[in-house]
Amino acid sequence: MIQYGRVYRTNTEKESRFKIFKENIERIEAFNDAVNQPYKLAINAFADLTNEEFRAARNGLKIPFCEPKITSFKYENVTAVPTTMDWRSKGAVTPIKDQGQCGSCWAFSAIAATEGITKLSTGKLISLSEQELVDCDRTRDDQGCEGGYMEDGFEGVATEKTYPYKAADGSCNTEKESSSAADIKGYEKVPANNEKALLNAVGSGIPYKSDIPRAIWNPPLTRRGSLQPEYAARVGVPESDTPHDT
Repeated sequence: MIQYGRVYRTNTEKESRFKIFKENIERIEAFNDAVNQPYKLAINAFADLTNEEFRAARNGLKIPFCEPKITSFKYENVTAVPTTMDWRSKGAVTPIKDQGQCGSCWAFSAIAATEGITKLSTGKLISLSEQELVDCDRTRDDQGCEGGYMEDGFEGVATEKTYPYKAADGSCNTEKESSSAADIKGYEKVPANNEKALLNAVGSGIPYKSDIPRAIWNPPLTRRGSLQPEYAARVGVPESDTPHDT
């Protein structure tokens, strides 16, 4: 409780949370005791939440009802791919960020891809503003903390320092929005449920963002390792044709 700043208003709430916590501990231990698991689970700030509560607070993904069918894939015929790819070793990943009690996962996903391709194209790792997307990107399915879709977030965006994150909806600051520090020219969609296509895209050295349509129990408690392929249902890959047009 102390480690994660958990405070409960009543003893009844405390007892209820403790019951959920114990159930999650049992799941964690059972999962970690199983052999050949690709990742490990551990206690974290979400261990006293049910999966439904976690999804309600954090899962803001809104997939458009009617999406155009993918008819071509730029990396379809790639044959030489590395055995591993760690964007951290390339300096293309900013420190861990926390979206808080705001369904802005879509904004964090879009920004992370933009940060990565900006680093690879310009050599500069810049922490960019999720809050700008939350406040200012209200096109189609994007509704701030009420959820959104990453593709509409691929646009010019200010730095996090200029437009800091508040974990809440706010009015768009057009002055800060206009001070764009990075921009994406376009993006390539990876065919859904196609591991080979995903391998080709990642192996080509391009950052990608993934859309997980449904939050399941394990990811909120994941400590280390790789999620199984079923979680990476759909991905999009930003293009990087020129260093300037990232």
